[in-house]
Amino acid sequence: METFAERLKELRTERGLGQVALARELGVGKSVISLWEKGQCEPTLGNLIKMATFFGVSIDYLAGLS
Repeated sequence: METFAERLKELRTERGLGQVALARELGVGKSVISLWEKGQCEPTLGNLIKMATFFGVSIDYLAGLS
C-alpha cells in the first residue's frame, strides 16, 4: 500500500510539476512539500482538501486508503 508521501510525489510528477510549482498552487512553502514527500510531517485537513481538489482525487486516495 502506498503512503501519502508516495502518492503525493507520484501525482506531482505525473503532472510534470516541481515542488516549487505545487507549493505555489497550494499556497505553502516549497519546504513543506519536501517534508510531506519525505514523510516527515503531514498536511492539515485544509491542505488535504486543496490537494484533492487540485489533483482531482479523493482524500482517501491521498491517504492511501483506496
